[in-house]
Amino acid sequence: MDPAVVDLSRLQFALTALYHFLFVPLTLGLSFMLFIMEAVYVMTKRPIWRTVTKFWGALFGINFVLGVATGLTMEFQFGMNWSYYSHYVGDIFGAPLAIEGLMAFFLEATFVGLMFFGWDKLKPVTHLLVTFLVALGTNLSALWILVANGWMQNPVGAAFNPDTMRMEVTDFKAVIFNPVAQAKFVHTVSAGYTIAAVFVLGVSAFYLLKGRWTGVAKRSMTVAAAFGLASALSVVVLGDESGYALTDNQKMKLAALEAMWETEPAPAGLTAIGIPSLADRKTHAEVKIPYVLGLIATRSVDKPVEGIFELVATAEDRIERGVVAYDALEKLKANPQDLVARGVFEANRRDLGYALLLKRHVEDPRTASKDLIAKTAWDTVPNVPVMFWAFRIMAGTGLLMIALFATAFVLVTLRKHETKWFLRLAVLAIPLPWIATELGWVLAEVGRQPWAVEGVLPTFLAPSSLSVPQLIASIVGFTLLYGALAVVEVGLILKTIKKGPFAEQDAFPPESGAPVAAEAVA
Repeated sequence: MDPAVVDLSRLQFALTALYHFLFVPLTLGLSFMLFIMEAVYVMTKRPIWRTVTKFWGALFGINFVLGVATGLTMEFQFGMNWSYYSHYVGDIFGAPLAIEGLMAFFLEATFVGLMFFGWDKLKPVTHLLVTFLVALGTNLSALWILVANGWMQNPVGAAFNPDTMRMEVTDFKAVIFNPVAQAKFVHTVSAGYTIAAVFVLGVSAFYLLKGRWTGVAKRSMTVAAAFGLASALSVVVLGDESGYALTDNQKMKLAALEAMWETEPAPAGLTAIGIPSLADRKTHAEVKIPYVLGLIATRSVDKPVEGIFELVATAEDRIERGVVAYDALEKLKANPQDLVARGVFEANRRDLGYALLLKRHVEDPRTASKDLIAKTAWDTVPNVPVMFWAFRIMAGTGLLMIALFATAFVLVTLRKHETKWFLRLAVLAIPLPWIATELGWVLAEVGRQPWAVEGVLPTFLAPSSLSVPQLIASIVGFTLLYGALAVVEVGLILKTIKKGPFAEQDAFPPESGAPVAAEAVA
């Protein structure tokens, strides 16, 4: 495979995934915030809460449309740009995607229309149920997508079949309840809830700064403060659980994001800051926080955490065993009845993927020298500086979100919604959680390299046989089309925010439930 084809295929998927994830988390969080707001309306019967719900529902709808459109593009890419990947692991990877379409997507598609157009046709409690089903469908969609992605990170419940030369499901229950997938799901969803809360908080703060629609803004700010604080705390707690999952399933990723070249003896300390160097294979000027890494990675203070050098040595051993498995597989291809070759393959099948790493350098892994195997073992190390800094910016932003929402919660509890310095801060904070979540995906996907499927299929073997001009044309086309759609969406969101609660969604003064003409307070 031409390295340029591999790099361009990866670039296109990265652009598509990162672009798609600009919209998904806001949809995840806003859907449940709408349910909360509407539940307050149903319980209190106060019309202003209907106004609040319909206003944020309009913003949800604008975002929802582009999220769906970009998600479909991502799924088509598996067949277009990653055809060998789809052939090799499609039996496993395709199942969660199909279930997502049949279960979650149709649930969303069925009820989202009722949510928008059923306000005056359904009883309040029935409409509330519809809103809940939209939120449920949205989050179930994320669940099945992350089950598929989690399997790429930790391919459980599947095995390579030497007769079909493909990966096949052996235990679908294990695929669904994959610990990496479950940890990713709760962490990703809670990050989405935080994004939605920051968005609602920031827009509400903007209204309060302008003195417009203050009744809607204060109520929205109150919901965002409580929902956001719970979500931001959950992100940190569940992120810790994701770190623990890495210890058992993706040790190299953990070592890379810590820039931990040597094994860290117990009690393992967390590197707060440092300057990782690929050339020296060392982290300079590092400052460690004692005990923390051990608590995160091993839930103890008496266990070491393996470093990159030790993990590379392990990879070298696995490549050597993988070559044995590759040799046995070639013999089975020539003679499927060779029981000796089958026995050798079964004994070493777990390491076949490591032998495939050698195909970057030689046509036949069995011809690789000892030195080439040692060099290839270092291919299992992802980009350490990118991992190191992406994690620290993401984690630091998460802590800032906790501080932001804790402050907001205190202020709304004291009914000091119009504290000017905080309102300005809330508006400025709107982009921060998006930056953190995008860096989270960088960590997840860069940290898995060089694997398309961890330990099973190297990324450079997974793309389709496309030409460089074809890939450049598709990247340019995607960028232009979806760039234009992004401009349209942002324009619609800004226009909706500028217009504020509209039509029957009149503004209400904070001390009364009676409507006041929107023009009077605009």
